Amino acid sequence: MSPLKISAISYLNTAPLMWDFEHAETGAGPATDSAPDPVADYAISYTIPSACAEALRTATADIGIIPAAAYTTVPDLIIIPDVAIASRRAVRSILLVSQAPLDEWDNRVRTIALDTSSMTSVALTKILFAKWLGGPRDYHSMPPDLDAMLASCDAALLIGDPALRVDRTRYFTLDLAEEWKARTGKSFVFAFWAIRRSALAGRNPAAIAHTFQQSRDHGVSAKNLESIAQEWSPRLGIAIETLRLYLTRNIHYYLDPPALEGLALYYQLGADIGALPPAPALCFL
Repeated sequence: MSPLKISAISYLNTAPLMWDFEHAETGAGPATDSAPDPVADYAISYTIPSACAEALRTATADIGIIPAAAYTTVPDLIIIPDVAIASRRAVRSILLVSQAPLDEWDNRVRTIALDTSSMTSVALTKILFAKWLGGPRDYHSMPPDLDAMLASCDAALLIGDPALRVDRTRYFTLDLAEEWKARTGKSFVFAFWAIRRSALAGRNPAAIAHTFQQSRDHGVSAKNLESIAQEWSPRLGIAIETLRLYLTRNIHYYLDPPALEGLALYYQLGADIGALPPAPALCFL
């Protein structure tokens, strides 16, 4: 049987989820009925979040770390349980950025450039403004180039590594996960693993789930998070201590009951304001 094709995201926050796939010698060990060998059974490509969803839609990938919003638009997906990119507090890597002070946004922020890499955070931005931040704005999709975005619009949505690199001494920023938590009291889910239903034919769903959960468990160990922080610090030009805190405090890697509650509310509010279509019922391996 051919390897399952994985579409993964090339951001720091997914590195712990990919640990076993990228470090075969420290992975799950020999294949068993419950834990197939990740090297033998999976083929990986990397892209941006919005393209992961498109890869599943077009069947060019079998499994993707999809934006939460994509579950409402890509049919016949099955969620791998208990694994996510989520946050229970400020996330640091999903930011609205402006040169206007936050207390002046009602009057000065009328146009917002939306990062084309994103789906979930675009809808979250629209929800926050529609429900709590003074009403809808004039939205424009743009590549994640902050200078160009702010040359065209009053504020810019950036996600992932570009958001982590924002110089917060130069700009005013709003952390969207922190704002969501303040408004709703809920965790927020940005992405999770999903597999196309047709790709499961002849395969063991429990073994697939085990592989991805175990890779996460290895990746979030203290030793391996330290390795990730040291590897990515020079790559991003960000201090190791900042990345340690980001990986251990800002990102939550579990699709647990509080995360699922936040996800359900996100889908409800997104549909209420027309930012998302109604979400199908969550279906898990």
